[in-house]
Amino acid sequence: MGAVTIISSVLTLLAGIGIFLIACQMMSSNLESASSDKLKQLFERASGSRLLGVGIGTVGTAAIQSSGATTVMTIGFVNAGIISLAQAATIIYGANIGTTVTAQIVALGMFGGGNSISTTVIFSAFAGVGAFMALFSKKVSMKTAGGILAGFGMLFVGLSLMSGSMDEFAALDGVKTFLARISNPLLLVVLGAVFTAIIQSSSVMTSIALAMVVTGLISLDQGIYLTMGSNIGSCVVAIIAGITSGRNAKRTALIHLIFNCSGVVVFMVAALFIGLFTAGRVSYGTLFEYMFPGAPQVQLAMFHTIFNVVTVILILPLTDLLVKSVTRMIPETTVAMESVMKLSYVDDNMLSTPPLAVAQTKREITGMFHLALENFDRSVDIISSMNFETREKFNKVEERLNFINQSLIEFVVKLSGKTGISNHDHLYLSTTFRTVRDVERIGDYAVNIVEYADALKEEGTRFSDNALYEISQLKILVHNLFDRALRAYELESLEELEAANEIEEQIDDYTKLMEDNHILRLSQGVCTPSTGAQYLEFSSDTERIADHMINVAKSIRTLKTDSI
Repeated sequence: MGAVTIISSVLTLLAGIGIFLIACQMMSSNLESASSDKLKQLFERASGSRLLGVGIGTVGTAAIQSSGATTVMTIGFVNAGIISLAQAATIIYGANIGTTVTAQIVALGMFGGGNSISTTVIFSAFAGVGAFMALFSKKVSMKTAGGILAGFGMLFVGLSLMSGSMDEFAALDGVKTFLARISNPLLLVVLGAVFTAIIQSSSVMTSIALAMVVTGLISLDQGIYLTMGSNIGSCVVAIIAGITSGRNAKRTALIHLIFNCSGVVVFMVAALFIGLFTAGRVSYGTLFEYMFPGAPQVQLAMFHTIFNVVTVILILPLTDLLVKSVTRMIPETTVAMESVMKLSYVDDNMLSTPPLAVAQTKREITGMFHLALENFDRSVDIISSMNFETREKFNKVEERLNFINQSLIEFVVKLSGKTGISNHDHLYLSTTFRTVRDVERIGDYAVNIVEYADALKEEGTRFSDNALYEISQLKILVHNLFDRALRAYELESLEELEAANEIEEQIDDYTKLMEDNHILRLSQGVCTPSTGAQYLEFSSDTERIADHMINVAKSIRTLKTDSI
């Protein structure tokens, strides 16, 4: 009978863990989708003060219920050069505080029972309510809300199964005797770290510890040390993300590991001194039992929160020293970082937080748009002055535009298949394929213009002063169009799009005027036919550049049509 009970309890525990993990994923993806705009605004402010960084990490993790996702996303930001190591460190500090929200929710669900309805049963019922909303509602917002409620309810269904398996284990004297022997704090920390590393979820480890403490399977002190170990085990996700990323990403992962290990070391040493000075009569368990009597689930959940808050308070002033230390541990290589081509604002680590990845995708495209304009300016300057000193820089930027074109499309394909993206963001991603191509074509036409300059150089000729004046005026119009098109794209403004359309029409008219003036100069002998051919090609290609710029702005029409 004992063997059957043990096998049944183990299977029930596995079922509970599975449901709990799925519930966490459901809540995380739907919460991300529901709060995507706010999350974008939140992490765009990550470059502020250190306390703000801690607050961003705390709120962001509490919002999406995943410290792992926050940490991986932060590593992606560091790898892309968006935030510094010090800023990333403070966000990670906050993520450790934010992850304690799950433990508090689980503790809340463990009240009641006996002659009253337990909160676990009440909260579990949300799974059914949310499922009906997600399945039968036609509104996207209601489906998302249903997904959040269903995930929340399933969290407690999984918790109920885990608690039930613990009750069965607690009825077996052999199991209780075995667990009681595991009293060494260091061993308990190691067990908590290993188990968390295996399942890659500190929330599950903490919830299991809560269930074991409440059912009397282990003591509060044992649960506390298991929970401390889960903080170390949670670093595995960040380490995996850091290994596959750049040097600063590796440093960020190391900061996460050092931070979590430091907190455990400090609390372990403090526990040792408390035991020595009180002859073993006082421990963390007795302290929290005194502070929160009669509620073991609250005792452990509150320790988890206080542990992370105190660790942040202790480590925050030492952030600069921590950053310097990891920089020495992982030094720069002899190969310049600039020689490694990579996207500026996104990498695959950001795929774990799709709404933020969408926002960074737009930043990548606008950055690409600026690069294309820079190369257009260089091409115009080269053909106007016949000075080729910027040719090498021009070629490097063109190479980068081609790289972004290919790499960003590959990233968007991966991102489009992710869950937790709002309908608006899905529509936006569908426009990016054409937009990236339009921007890349601007660079290609700039290459054509430089080639026309090469032809003029071979012929030993150059444009007339009148032609150069017309080119300078056309360049001003292109800049005006760029400014309006970029604002329309970034702000999704139909008013800016209308203004951009007007400038694009002016460019069409002006290029026709340039052609007419060129024919007149030919008849007057001011220009030669060969020079004139390059001039007409320049005018035509610049008009096409304007077409591609306006196409970038017009991409917002799809988004505006959907919102109506």
